[in-house]
Amino acid sequence: MDIMNSPSGRVVTTLTGYQAFIPNPLPPQLVWNDALVTTLSRADHVLGMLSREGVRLPNPHLLMRPFIVREAVLSSKIEGTQATLGEILAQEAGVQVDRNPDDIREVQNYITALEHGVNRLQDLPLCLRLLKEIHEKLMRGVRGDHATPGEFRHSQNWIGTPGCTLTTAKYVPPTPEELMNCLSAFEKFLHFKQLPPLIHIAMCHYQFEAIHPFLDGNGRIGRLLITLLLIERKLLLNPVLYLSAFFEATRDEYYRQLYSVSSNGTWNEWILYFLQGVTIQASDVLSRAERINALIVDWQILVGQSAGVAHLVVKQLAVNPYLTVKKASETLGVSFTTAHRAISKLENLGILSQISTGKRDRVYCATDILRILEEPTRIREETGCGNCSDANPGYFHRCK
Repeated sequence: MDIMNSPSGRVVTTLTGYQAFIPNPLPPQLVWNDALVTTLSRADHVLGMLSREGVRLPNPHLLMRPFIVREAVLSSKIEGTQATLGEILAQEAGVQVDRNPDDIREVQNYITALEHGVNRLQDLPLCLRLLKEIHEKLMRGVRGDHATPGEFRHSQNWIGTPGCTLTTAKYVPPTPEELMNCLSAFEKFLHFKQLPPLIHIAMCHYQFEAIHPFLDGNGRIGRLLITLLLIERKLLLNPVLYLSAFFEATRDEYYRQLYSVSSNGTWNEWILYFLQGVTIQASDVLSRAERINALIVDWQILVGQSAGVAHLVVKQLAVNPYLTVKKASETLGVSFTTAHRAISKLENLGILSQISTGKRDRVYCATDILRILEEPTRIREETGCGNCSDANPGYFHRCK
């Protein structure tokens, strides 16, 4: 470990000889320079626009579902799960997919954990108890099931390259003896209200990852924490903003930033990176949602209000672009024949395409919607730096 002199915490040497990092309680001292103020202002503005415009969309609750699935896929992908967005959506539509069932289950568990956390916020504030509940939902019945779902660890974990040991790991979080002291201070900071909310959330995410309180699943719980804090702090009414797509697109930088806070105390750099992620993802989600909604509106006009069931099927495509006749029949409460007739109409209009072979158990997809959902996150360039003279620094520019 190269964080012996870190301003963000202290390193302790255990009786067995390995060294562990104990992060300082939050908050740290921030440098309020032009770069931080400008970036925070921009992030607040774009997030506010997402909150306002997202509610105004005709189908905000329907549109929310595919973004929850997208977040689950991308957050799980960071941890090595290979399931794709299309596979998860197809599986939810009742289609058999050729993917390791463990990968599918891990993504499904993430969705379950997120929905549980959002629902529990109605009667329970964010706290250690809720984090344990979410962890239990996330890890139950999957490859990390051995890692005591819903319980904080009682043994040491570490982060590093495959095959490394406690003495060669890049980062060793707090020892089991120090863990609850760190978590108690963290829980207290969860309710700290004397910082701008987005900066508070950025600090909470780092601190959770630095503590690494579970044997497995810490990355995913830490990313779920961001979404839950956005809702608890009333920055968003619904869980429509997720940073996993940004973290996945900039994975090396994400890990570098987290470790740099631990080793060098670079809080400003981490918060700038985090805020830029909020700006990118808020714009990204709003753009995708608006384009999907525009397609739904155009298709409903094309189908016509008098089309009855076909009109309802179009609306459901905002929830999931994949469907089968059986699933449509069950979802809409109509007969198989009626659902088949509606889907055939949409296929003839070019709204749906059959993506399966054969005449039985046909699978259809609104490929225009799927294409929007599967677009990679675009990391735009900034137009200037508020802290130096660089006119085109890019999102990961670091002033000297």
